[in-house]
This record gives sequence, structure tokens and C-alpha cells, in this order.
Amino acid sequence: MSHAWMPASPCGDGCLTADDPVVGFPRRILRFAAAITVVLAALLSAPLLLVAPGRERLLRLIFLGVLRAFGVRLDIRGGADFLRAPTGRGALVVNNHISWLDIVAINALRPMRALAKKEIAGWPVLGGLVRRGGSIFLDRERLTTLPATMASLAEALRTGALVSVTPEGTTWCGLASGRFTTATFQAAIDGGVPVRPIALRYRLADGRETSRPAFIGPESLIASLRRVAALRGLVLEIHICPEIAPGRAETRRELAALAEAAVHSALGTVRIPAQRRRRTPSRALVASPPAK
Repeated sequence: MSHAWMPASPCGDGCLTADDPVVGFPRRILRFAAAITVVLAALLSAPLLLVAPGRERLLRLIFLGVLRAFGVRLDIRGGADFLRAPTGRGALVVNNHISWLDIVAINALRPMRALAKKEIAGWPVLGGLVRRGGSIFLDRERLTTLPATMASLAEALRTGALVSVTPEGTTWCGLASGRFTTATFQAAIDGGVPVRPIALRYRLADGRETSRPAFIGPESLIASLRRVAALRGLVLEIHICPEIAPGRAETRRELAALAEAAVHSALGTVRIPAQRRRRTPSRALVASPPAK
């Protein structure tokens, strides 16, 4: 089943870049061991995550620890105002969606709540961390729950929360991407908060773009984890775009288009907007030229 809340991506194994450098098997085992250690430390520190002072710093350290365990280096570009902004100022944070690493990296910048599909709550490694981050879970198979979910999102934004949303609705390989759906942008309008677009690109140390971190097709999370653990020199470019202020767009469609354009501009990609077809009169209605 495919609909606006459960779109289907055409990306699959054929999208994966070839000949990317890899580490040896012992290094892969060490990476998994390091990631498990970080997760266990996060579980042990769970009581501290319920206490406000120092909570954000501790969460950042946990998510940074997951990235470092898998050998991922961050290349952060722009957004000093976002990184240093005080807590308590709500914003809808949107990004192109490629990998489960997206969630980790966004929270390594600034821990925030997320609008996440309910399946993530049961994921190993990430599920517990996402739940403890105060995520709003979306049941994409029960459309009757969507109005209440969007109301919860708008209320969270209105009360000063940063909330991360992936408006493409599913993961893509990074070499291709999907359109931004509009519904969550209405929550930003209703909440009277800015939208902060963030553009993500995965590349190797030599600058080549790689699609191997992508979580695509019917593969399991474990299969994606194994592929990421094998990569050598993985770099995640994070382009923090200027925020889109409340009131700049009148409708959620305009706001989604502005955010999508900001992401593509940061990545240097081009997205041709959909053109509305002009209606032409039927041949039967066109008057015949007068006879000579």
C-alpha cells in the first residue's frame, strides 16, 4: 500500500555505489562492540535523561558516540545560530532522508523530538533512544489517527520544542530524492514557528559521494548496520540552511516548496518544479477557418 504517508521509493540494491573502500572484518566487529557499549551506557544513564540539567549535553554525547563507533565523521556547514540557540524556541527541523544515520546525526547536533514512524520504537540501538527523546510516533497504516498526531506535533512546536521531521516520508539512496509532502508544514504554520531545513550528503574521505549508508528497499536494519560498519572513511556532510521565518509562506504547500528548494540549493542539485498543464480547447470546439 502506498499513499502520501507511506510513499514508495524506487531505490534499491541497484542504487548502491560500487568499489567503496571497506575496513577489515576485525575492525567491523570492533565497531559493533563500540556501538553496543554506547547503547548500554545510554540505558544505564536513562534516569539522568529524565532530569533537565545536563540532559541535552548527555544526549549529544550518546548520539556522537554512536557515530564515532561506526567510524562516521561529521562535516557541519553553516547554522551557527541554530547550534547556539537557547532551548525553548520551537522549530520544525526538516531534512532529506537517506539513512537511519540521519536520526543519529541530527540529534548529535542538537537533541530534539522527532515525528517518527511507530516501527522505529522497536528498532535495536535506536528505538530506545528515540523513545526517550520524546518522539511523536506516527501510525501510517491508520489514517484516522493522523489529525490527532498533527495536533500533537503543532502543540509540541507551540510549546517550544524542536521537532525533527523527514517530509519525504521514506528513505532514498541520496543520489535520488523524493518530494516534500506538505501536511507537517501545516503544524509549523499552526504553531507559529520557523522551519529549519537541513541537507544531508554521505561521501567518502576522498570526496566521492556514496549511497551505501542508505536504508532502502525491503532490507533489514541489521543489514544496513553491517554495510555502514564496513565502510572506510565515511563522512556525513550536514548543511544547516537559514531558517524560514513564520509568515514567509501563506500555505503549507508554499512552505514545503521553500524548504525543499533550500535543501537542493545547499546540495547543489536541481529540482524542476512540477508544471501545471495548460488546458487547450478541443478540436471539436475550434471554429473552422472560413472557406475562400
